[in-house]
Amino acid sequence: MVLAEIKKITYKINTVILILVFCLMAFFALCKATFLVWFSIPTAGVYLIGYYLISKDDLYSYVRMVYGWLTLYMSITTICLGYRFGFHLYCMSMIPIIFYTEYMAFQLKTNSINTTLYSVFVIIAYLVSTGYSAYMSPIYDVDSRIAGAFWLFNALVVLGFVTFYSRLLIKMIIASEKQLSERANRDRLTHLYNRHYMMEQLKEAYADDKVYYIAMLDIDNFKSINDKYGHLAGDEVLRKVALIMEDVCKDCIVSRWGGEEFLILTTEGAELIEKLRRAVEDMVIEFEDQIIKVTLTAGVELKNKDIKFNKWIVAADEKLYIGKNSGKNRVVS
Repeated sequence: MVLAEIKKITYKINTVILILVFCLMAFFALCKATFLVWFSIPTAGVYLIGYYLISKDDLYSYVRMVYGWLTLYMSITTICLGYRFGFHLYCMSMIPIIFYTEYMAFQLKTNSINTTLYSVFVIIAYLVSTGYSAYMSPIYDVDSRIAGAFWLFNALVVLGFVTFYSRLLIKMIIASEKQLSERANRDRLTHLYNRHYMMEQLKEAYADDKVYYIAMLDIDNFKSINDKYGHLAGDEVLRKVALIMEDVCKDCIVSRWGGEEFLILTTEGAELIEKLRRAVEDMVIEFEDQIIKVTLTAGVELKNKDIKFNKWIVAADEKLYIGKNSGKNRVVS
């Protein structure tokens, strides 16, 4: 998840909480809880400052300010109205959400607050405020029917926040896992699948009853390209050839096997690889005002369960070298 997306979510959450503060302020006025009405003013100010901190990408200061004030707010409202109103329930959402912010900070490579220390702080505030409410009468005496309805409201708000942030955290973890898996299975230069990933796919294809072909391909005279135009030009050739492969072989698994060699797993035969060979031959690569022409040689082998799995790859490789030794720029099947 990128910073812009996190900022957008934080803006929305900040707005929701600010609206809740004003709604609660009106409720406190209705209950004649004068101190809580006045206390709502600096509380609203905290979230107005929050907009500024978010706009400046200072999420570290925002989290510290908001969570510190939320703990204070939870404690004071619980002491003033009693735990029957459910304000103490907010600690149930604050602790898991603070660990979400730690993961978010890790993803963004920014500072993170001390989540363990803050959790202890929240727990102490919870015990003190609810303990006071249990043994002492609340400062403001409000009708018990209102208290029950408000407990339900606060419980729904808390559960809503926990559900939202839990879902968000899981989405971030899944996206991160997918990104790591993609990086592990892709070649950095060409963005094709790498040898490790292809080996897994080949094993699955070999065990399958479907008809499969593999094509071992090699860029002709690649060393000469590097020597004449430089290694950066060689990298550009590899990238452009990879793009052509993905374009022509849309329903195939295409991998960089190593160096200038590629391996393609397909349900089609030599005709597709010949089409690819012609596309590469017709391709014009421009690099630093120079025109580079390249060709491919390929060996294509049909899956045969009468031979061992590794012999399937060896057979395609042998046909590749037959093509290399008989003039290059051809497909041998």
